[in-house]
Amino acid sequence: MAHSHGCGHYPELNYGPGAKWIKNLTQNRLSTFLGGHFEDVNLSSVLFIHKVDGPEFVDLQVWSAPGLTKPLFKEAMKQTFKPAKKGDSFGPSFKVTIPVYWQQHECVQLEFDPGCEAMIFSTDGVPLQGITGGYGGDRRVEHIIPRQAIQRGTYEVVIESSCNGMFGVPWNGDTIAPPDMNRYFKLASADLVVPNQDAWQLMWDFNTLRELVDTLAGNTALQNKALVTANAIMNAFKTGDPENIKQMREIAEEVFGKDWQAKGAEIYNEGPKKAQIVGISYCHIDTAWLWPYRVTQQKTARSWSTQIDLMERYPEHRFACSQAQQFKWLEEQYPPLFKRIQERVASGQFHLIGGAWVENDGNMPSGEALVRQFVYGQRYFESRFGQRCETAWLPDSFGLTAAYPQLIRDAGMKYFFTQKLSWNNVNVFPHSTFNWVGIDGTQVLCHMTPVDTYTAQATVGDVNKGIANHKNLESNDTALLVFGNGDGGGGALPKMLENLRRIRAVANTHRELPPVSMGSTVEQFFEDIERESKEGNTLPVWRGELYLEFHRGTYTSHGSIKKGNRKSEISLRDVERLATLATLFEPERSSYVYPKATIDDCWEKVLLNQFLPGSAIGMVYEDAEQLYYEVRKDCQALLEEALGVLLSGSASLLGNVAPSSQPFNLIAVNTTPFSRRDVIKIPISAVSQNLLPQPVQTSADGKHAYVLLQTQGNEMIARPTALSADYTPVSVYANGSDHFILKNQSMQLTISQGRISSLYDMKLGRELVPRGSTGGLVIFEDRPNYWDAWDVEIHHLETPTRLEFSGVRVIAEGPLRASVQTQVKYGKSTIDVTISLDAISTTMKDDSRPLFTFDAEVDWQEKHKFLKFELPLDINNTVATYESQFGWVQRPTHKNTTLDAAKFEVCGHKYADLSEYGYGVAFLSESKYGFACEGNVLRISLLRAATAPDAEQDQGKHEFSWGIVPHVGSFLESDVPIVAYIFNSPLHRRGEDDEFGVNGTTKTVVLRLYEAFGGHGRVELRIAPHLHVVNAYATNLLEDHKAELALVQDANSHIRLNLDFRGFEVKTVKLVLAGGAVKRDRRATVGEE
Repeated sequence: MAHSHGCGHYPELNYGPGAKWIKNLTQNRLSTFLGGHFEDVNLSSVLFIHKVDGPEFVDLQVWSAPGLTKPLFKEAMKQTFKPAKKGDSFGPSFKVTIPVYWQQHECVQLEFDPGCEAMIFSTDGVPLQGITGGYGGDRRVEHIIPRQAIQRGTYEVVIESSCNGMFGVPWNGDTIAPPDMNRYFKLASADLVVPNQDAWQLMWDFNTLRELVDTLAGNTALQNKALVTANAIMNAFKTGDPENIKQMREIAEEVFGKDWQAKGAEIYNEGPKKAQIVGISYCHIDTAWLWPYRVTQQKTARSWSTQIDLMERYPEHRFACSQAQQFKWLEEQYPPLFKRIQERVASGQFHLIGGAWVENDGNMPSGEALVRQFVYGQRYFESRFGQRCETAWLPDSFGLTAAYPQLIRDAGMKYFFTQKLSWNNVNVFPHSTFNWVGIDGTQVLCHMTPVDTYTAQATVGDVNKGIANHKNLESNDTALLVFGNGDGGGGALPKMLENLRRIRAVANTHRELPPVSMGSTVEQFFEDIERESKEGNTLPVWRGELYLEFHRGTYTSHGSIKKGNRKSEISLRDVERLATLATLFEPERSSYVYPKATIDDCWEKVLLNQFLPGSAIGMVYEDAEQLYYEVRKDCQALLEEALGVLLSGSASLLGNVAPSSQPFNLIAVNTTPFSRRDVIKIPISAVSQNLLPQPVQTSADGKHAYVLLQTQGNEMIARPTALSADYTPVSVYANGSDHFILKNQSMQLTISQGRISSLYDMKLGRELVPRGSTGGLVIFEDRPNYWDAWDVEIHHLETPTRLEFSGVRVIAEGPLRASVQTQVKYGKSTIDVTISLDAISTTMKDDSRPLFTFDAEVDWQEKHKFLKFELPLDINNTVATYESQFGWVQRPTHKNTTLDAAKFEVCGHKYADLSEYGYGVAFLSESKYGFACEGNVLRISLLRAATAPDAEQDQGKHEFSWGIVPHVGSFLESDVPIVAYIFNSPLHRRGEDDEFGVNGTTKTVVLRLYEAFGGHGRVELRIAPHLHVVNAYATNLLEDHKAELALVQDANSHIRLNLDFRGFEVKTVKLVLAGGAVKRDRRATVGEE
């Protein structure tokens, strides 16, 4: 009996060629379906149903703002507009007339492409969305016309065009090139169009299919299925048949699933319950970079209005945004848009992150400045939106200090996002999700997205990379997809949100691609990790700084900004301290009021400039230097006002005129918490027979006098004193133009043939410069592989040119100070350096050694050169110690591993130290941040000379100082942190003919204290008896109470607080004085810079 197997008929004969394909040719074919040579016959030919641009449809009017001005909307609309046309260069206002028969179409758009950035306003000044012209990946030129305007037949908007691309106006097309200030942009389109919605959806279908083909492994079923489907779509395409588009979309459903699009945002609620990739839209806007601050203000409005527009069409869209400064600009300049943002924050669609004033540099701001970034940022967000941020956010900072975990936690956050270490050019950072532990032991939960960018394009490749590139899947298998155009702004585009929906649809039915979710917050992402990792217990740990192995040149680039930052930080510390004292101790008839508004304004300017690491175009630094000038001017006025209250009858000796014709005493105010003695130099014009006492030394040119001042105990006032019997006068000996010796009773410095040949400790009989070695200035060739202002590469160390001091001239001969003036000529540059030694030691410590000070005046005219100062030392250690925020960090002096070798240029603050058991030597800095220690050679970086993106970086005049301070004992036994603190805190000199006035009043005072050496300790905080403190609180950085502190009264009725510190711990203490309400605006910052 016949038996049939199977359900179909398998033919007996076969004369066909078979269905075997040549896969690579089919895959290559996909690139021809959009644009290119076949754009008139492929899918691109059917993307628009109608497109018109004549004056009867689009009426253009234009007014151009003069020069570099940036008028706001109301001012611009007062101007006289003139007719314009497509092809002109302008920013127009125009009215469009919509054909009546277009009402049948679902969507009508204005396509506006000025080739540059632009913003569309309603006629009453509400920003509607941003425009990005050109044909890059950030292109967005379409504006959807509201349905009611289509029905009405007319629509009127105002468009502000900015003459810059997303990344400025580089003169030769290279992104980091200096700007072309004569760049013009042409209006490429101002068209009224009806898009073919089905064709656009098919285009997005096809793009996702192609990304699947290009991303997934060729032996996976999904990759092959996507290729077969895309090929089938191309074969089925026919022009001129509207139904054909729908048929091709049905073919695409073979991969995306039946009727997937009808589900809209609900597509994310199907499929796997847990998403491995969490999408969050973000728009990183450099507060200034290849454009100045004023352009950033426009970028912010353009980008954020665009995201609000997208929220109305994509309910799953969530936008995360940081930088309180940008919110404040928006509030001041675009109040209608700011109100819309407040509404979106309240609805949970616009997420506040970061908690800081700006996304600041993570290396160079002082510890207190990092505190203020959070204080001012969190207070702004709380005051405007009723909430604080919970996640710290620094995706683009060039390395991150190990002080951050403690500060992040104390600012009310426990999560941290970054990713810049993915740019490392030597080693791959080993973790994606981990516990980051700071110098004091505090941890934060940190995620460095394995997608390796904060500007992901939401492609299949991005989603797949979130798992494929994850470094520790064994402990956590989720990743944050931070997507949207950034750096220059822009944010998410519709195509990104469309692509993510399709990717999720694919993942709902296929396992080759990790599922992606939308609609949650960054905090929810971290909370899931915290829960699944058992509060971080199953995660790896990284201790210490997050050192970026890249962009090391930014520690030195633009020296004037580094100096402005350091001086401003210290000036504000002094202002707050003295203003607090003036408030507490003002005389009874004084009307002095703590100048909170001015101080806040100064801090906001300083915090804003701390976005700048040194790699922006020149006009950015013109703006920054103006802000530093304003801060310096305001701080000087505030200091004078406070000192006028505290020392009524005194006057500054900064000028050349004596404060009084009557007998007066020279005094100075010490704003550090340390007892000190200083030799100060004052103009001879301020010295007369009325000065008490008379100076014992004048300079060789007779223009200056030298006076020794000293504080007694805990007093703030330093008064003149005589050189005690414990010290012998300092001396200088010169022999020719390139040889001299500076000497006091404990140290001797010898320069021979223009180089430092000896640094000798006379008390110990120890030579510190190895035989045959010399120190001094050195220049290196500085030609990084690409990022000019950013990078210095390790190969620069192979090109030293050692410079020689010459033209030696003695300008001070003791007994208090000995100084020689030297000069170095190199190329077109002149480097004048005054080297000084005082008779006294640097601190009151018994075995303290003196400080050798180097004051430089440089006319810098080099290109691609790197100026440093170096000193070889007869000291052996595997690590050198560098000051960081609220502590120090040690880095290798060797190259045992690539991790060690990568740290050939590092960031330090006020000191760098090389020590061994028994002895060490430190370099001090008052405005420089770049250091290195190569073996036994300690270096401080002084000046660079990059030409991109600022063609004139650091050219011209510079004044700066550094110091050498030897010390007995290792670093931890030394007084180096105190010496560096004092070196950066000059005395405020006064002439006095009155007494210090005290009148206690009721106030609240906030103190910041920290442990600087890295060990546990207990301290007594002693409170002056005339300050009637009734309560004391330990607070966090935001001054929320943690605990009340016990006030202890000793036998002499003095009040004290006992405070326990762990190593590098930062404490904030609030003192409430009798009768005073608890306020948060009186602050004395103790123990930093």
